[in-house]
Amino acid sequence: MISSPPFPKDQQLCTDFDREVGAGYGDGDQEAQQSTDSLPGWPCIPLNDRDAVEEMLYREFCASDLEHVAPRLWIMSTQSSANVEPLHKQRIKGREILVTEDPRLHLVWIHDRIFIKPVPKYLLSRHFWEHFLLCKPPVRDCRQELILRAATGYLRTYRYLIQHKSDFGIAKQDHLRLVPQHIEWLAFCRFISNFGGIEDADVSSRYHYGELRLSRLNFYAPFLFGKFNFQTTHGQYSDYFARFYGPVLFAFAVASTVLSSMQVEMAVEQVSAAQRVVLWSVCWWTSTAILVGTALIALGFWCLWLWLFCDEWAYDHGAIRLPPRNCLVPLIALLTTNQMPWHTTSHGPWQGRWQRSLPHFANGTLGKNVVDRRRQDSDPWF
Repeated sequence: MISSPPFPKDQQLCTDFDREVGAGYGDGDQEAQQSTDSLPGWPCIPLNDRDAVEEMLYREFCASDLEHVAPRLWIMSTQSSANVEPLHKQRIKGREILVTEDPRLHLVWIHDRIFIKPVPKYLLSRHFWEHFLLCKPPVRDCRQELILRAATGYLRTYRYLIQHKSDFGIAKQDHLRLVPQHIEWLAFCRFISNFGGIEDADVSSRYHYGELRLSRLNFYAPFLFGKFNFQTTHGQYSDYFARFYGPVLFAFAVASTVLSSMQVEMAVEQVSAAQRVVLWSVCWWTSTAILVGTALIALGFWCLWLWLFCDEWAYDHGAIRLPPRNCLVPLIALLTTNQMPWHTTSHGPWQGRWQRSLPHFANGTLGKNVVDRRRQDSDPWF
């Protein structure tokens, strides 16, 4: 449990709440030298109304529906808080960065769009953390504790979103402004590096995960959230029904192919084998091949889906990670040549791997090691 702000006072990026007049600002900044009576960005919420501030913080950072189904979010994403691509990689993937103020949509992506919530200025002040997020004496109810954990997890995501100076430049673009404009790169690096020691146990369960797929959230919404969609992304009936065209046409094509092949098969059976032996053989084998090919294609799609599902399930439950797809060919070669990993004595890529993995698998620590190693590989601040 967090008992103090995760960053020291000399590394805070907002001094509007400090008692010292003009601390950290130039002499010409008149707004910063005045005492703050309302919450920055919320002029209608006075700071002396703690209930109003708490209600606003709950709406700004808590996603109650995602918190409720967090144990099942592994279906939509990899269970790793480090599963967040930096901003420049979002551009490489062709995703448009869209600003959202809804905490439910932070780090949620669909197709070529990803939603990111900007950092509010008050969350960068140590004074605000001490007086509104961390009460003294430390007696907090469940709602205050949830707000604290959600705000901590939300701010920790920027440790992965902004890893390079180019990411920082993207975040400060005028049409985004994900971070306040007055912040400099070096100051931000010192500030955000303090969140490296924040563990998943210190944040809300939503932020045990990184990016979430909106398409999967909408698909599982009737089962997890009890509603048709998690977030509506279309405003016209044509857009709503357009997403069904592909699956419906695929099913129609498969059914038409199967029925046509069966029709040819039935017609061939009526032809006398003595009269047209060659035609009968060609039609029979062609229709049979089409039937088998259609079944294999459908089976291939089903196996691919099952592979992806089991891969995510195994990773979530700490089991052995399924081999990547580019390892299937050498694995099949090993199996067909009877050179099993536990039989080989050469210094090949499988040498000693099974012997090292089996003890960890027996005591249940292999999954944790995989998660920790993956998190370190993707952590820019190690």
